[in-house]
Parts: sequence; structure tokens; C-alpha cells
Amino acid sequence: MRIFNLSFECYPVAKVGGLADVVGALPKYLNKIEGVEASVIMPWYNKPFVHEHSFELVFDGWIHQHNQTFQVMVMKETSNVLGFDLYLVKIPGLLDRDNPYGYWDESQQFLAFQHGVLHWLTAMQIRPDVLHCHDYHTGLVPFMIESCPEFSFLKGVKTIGTIHNGEYQGQMRWDMANYFPWFDGGKWGLLDWNGYINPLASMIKCCHAFNAVSSGYMDELFESFRGLETLVRQEHAKANGIINGIDTEIWDPEIDPFLAFNYGKQDAAAGKLKNKKELCEEYGLNPDLPLFSFIGRFAGEKGADFLPEIVEKSIQETYGALNIIILGSGDKSIENQLAELSYKYSNFAVDLGYKEYLSHKIYASSDFLLMPSRVEPCGLNQMYAMRYGTVPIVRYIGGLRDTVEDISTGGSGINFGEASASATVHAMHRALHIYNQEGLMSQLVQSNMNFDFSWEKSAQKYLDLYNK
Repeated sequence: MRIFNLSFECYPVAKVGGLADVVGALPKYLNKIEGVEASVIMPWYNKPFVHEHSFELVFDGWIHQHNQTFQVMVMKETSNVLGFDLYLVKIPGLLDRDNPYGYWDESQQFLAFQHGVLHWLTAMQIRPDVLHCHDYHTGLVPFMIESCPEFSFLKGVKTIGTIHNGEYQGQMRWDMANYFPWFDGGKWGLLDWNGYINPLASMIKCCHAFNAVSSGYMDELFESFRGLETLVRQEHAKANGIINGIDTEIWDPEIDPFLAFNYGKQDAAAGKLKNKKELCEEYGLNPDLPLFSFIGRFAGEKGADFLPEIVEKSIQETYGALNIIILGSGDKSIENQLAELSYKYSNFAVDLGYKEYLSHKIYASSDFLLMPSRVEPCGLNQMYAMRYGTVPIVRYIGGLRDTVEDISTGGSGINFGEASASATVHAMHRALHIYNQEGLMSQLVQSNMNFDFSWEKSAQKYLDLYNK
């Protein structure tokens, strides 16, 4: 079975969020299953990975968008270093930039990528068994295959759509239809939702099956989906929930090259303490205190706007009997507030930006990880934390509900229900009570490290979906 994953992110080539981690792992684990050949197709970016690896040109053609003509070059990584074939689509003027998102013409970029991929496959007579479309950036592919005569060679190819985050749907005005490959105007209803072209809605309408990245999140989408609730209910027969996995070859505290001190289940307490001491020394924190952390984007859906209040309330209410470290970036107001608090409190540190190596060190050093999310389709951070023996403190929602069970019901984490700073701090008080019970804390560390969140199980579920 030949599967192409279409995505705007893939770790380690270009990463903004969890989408990159999923796309960088799923095909690798699919390829370990006999008879499966999974690849990734993504845009070319001016990134270190691209310049540090060797690529060969496998296609050079042209597409027309509105009144413009663009060159389309497809380059294949030659060493298979990622465990799967990687194809980069370079379109000078559109797909030749430093970062995946944030450009004024990104709708045209997304369209050009999808157009360019399908043009390449059609011109080279490459017909995969499955085109796996990740999020709205590639959500128009199922429509284009079935409705654009230019791609009639691909008509009937099975398409799977994965919803990594339904908060983002890619709506665009109808004048952007001029940038599409020609299609029968009578098919406009397959693109439209409430008067706009909605790529995520189109993906749900046109794909053969779709899934959310956890069963809990799929259930939530039926009730709350930023206006697409009725659509997903209508298409419920195509809906699936498949929890993400994590790449246990990359996220392994026993061999993680980013850690100063590697450790396994047997020496977790000593190993975590050594890493904690080093991290605390680097950031001026007290290693004798419990360490709470947050890693992620400073966005409302992550509950990041609660962070300044969480820092203040938790430090004041505990009289400074804890450390907090935050790694992330995003909303500038949140960044500024946290930076000010780092000067105010000696037991709080913030590192603005995203550093992959530092995230590994924080997971290994922390006692507790905070995830006060308003929306969490799957969440990978809690899985990384548990893999490294860190206890997750999470809001009971989406994928967090599927992966973290509260200690009061036999689980190894701490849940809370309300999206607020107060509820988060209350959960932190519970964590401090656990921390002071050495035997219980040690038991939770061991229990979390025993969970199996590897991609093997999730990859098999995706294969089962493809086979349907």
C-alpha cells in the first residue's frame, strides 16, 4: 500500500506544533509494517535541515494560478534519513520562505502547494493508494481530485483527512476561487460553508474518511466545532478518533542526547534529580523545591493567558514553596507579563521562544507539567512528560481526557475541570500534597514511565482505517 502524507509541517524539517511531530513519526512507524510504503510531501523551507541534507530534483513543471504562472520543483531527500521518503515542493515566489505560516498571501500558498502536488502526481502518472491530508492546509485535495478535470488521472484515489486542530479552518473569500485549477461551477457547494470557501469543511465533505487525533476530541467536535457541528454530524459515518502516539526512539530518557544525565525506570528518581539540579542552576532556581513547568505556544486555546495569574497565585499562596519554569512564545502581551514576573520572583523563570533541546531537558527535570488548555485535540506534551517520569496536571478535555487519568481514580496524573487560573492552582496544591509523600510520588513516576504511548498501536489503527 502506497501512502502519501501531505502536510505543511514535519519534524525535524519544520515544526510549529504537534502536527510536525505526528507527520514526522506516523510514516516511519507505518513503514515498519510489511507491505506499507508511506512518504511525506511538504513545502520547501529555508531551514537548516534542507541545507544539511542532499536532495535530488524529481520533477520540474509549471502551474497557472489566476493570471500568473509558477514553476513547481519537487525534490526528494536521498538518504532516507527520516525512515520514509521525503518530498519537498518548491514554488519560487510562494513556497520558498523561512517559515510555514504568517504570510499575507498564505491562502494562495496553500492552494499552490495542493495544486503543485496534484500536478506533479498527474504529470508523472504516480497514483498512490491513499492521500492522507493533514489539517486544512491540505484539505482541498479531496475536492480537487474529484472535481478538477486536470487531475482526472487521480480520480478515485482514496483520501483521508486528519483534523489536528478544528479551531483553524482556513476560510477564504470566494474571489480566491480564481486561484483554483478549473472546476465545474456546479460543484461550488462542496467548497462553501456560510458564504466562504472553507477548506476544512470541504475536506470533511469530500474525503472518504476523516479522523480527529483522539476519541475524546472527536466526541467534542460533534458539539463544538466553530460552526461545523451540523456538518460533522451529517458526515458522522466517515468520522473516526485515533489517538496520536509519540516517537519513543526520539523521546527516550535512557538515550536522549539532549540530557546531561540519562536515566531509565530503575534510576528515575536519581536521574531526574540530577537533571533538575543542572536546570535549576542554569535558571537560578532552588533544586530542593518541586518544579512545575509549562511548554507550548502562548495561545488562548492552550490556556496560556492564565499563566501570569497562575504564577502569581501559586507563588503567593504557597509562600514560594515551589519553582515554575515556562518555555514558549506567541502572544506578546503574555510574553511581556511573564518576563516582568521573572524579575519579580526568584523562583520563576521563563525562556521565550522554542528550543527543542530545552523542552527535553525540562521534561526530564520537572516534577509536574501544567496543561490548562481550553482546547486540546490530542496533546503530546503530557505523553512526553509521562515518558520522562513527570506527573501531568491537565484540564479534563479532548485528548487529555483520553491519556491522563486522575490519581483519585487509579491514574497517575491530576485532572481539573474548569479552564481557569484558580482551578489550575488548586490542582497544583494537590500536586504539592503528593510531592511531600515520597513513596506516592515515586510510585507515580514509575507508573507514568510504564505507559505505552508508542506509535506502533496508533499506526496500526491508521492502517486499519486505510484498509476500510
